[in-house]
Amino acid sequence: MVGGLLVDVPARTAIWSVALLWKGVACILNARRCRRTHCRFTGPYYLFMILPVLALGSGLAPSSFYGWFALGVVIILGSKIIWWATERVWGKFS
Repeated sequence: MVGGLLVDVPARTAIWSVALLWKGVACILNARRCRRTHCRFTGPYYLFMILPVLALGSGLAPSSFYGWFALGVVIILGSKIIWWATERVWGKFS
């Protein structure tokens, strides 16, 4: 379903919120277990990204397909940049 982009807004909001919560908690737990550097930063990032999802889903921020698409790009690129930057600076494990 292309990351939930083709479902209605309430379902999309729920799917993305649960997915980000799942990824955030998994990263935080993984950071504690294996001490992977990027997980210490991507976990809170994913949890924080629930806020703009809820803002779009509730109508607090104007939304269209392109707004949701842009948010998806920000979420994915942001996590990749965090992964690359933190492991480049502090190493794979810290």
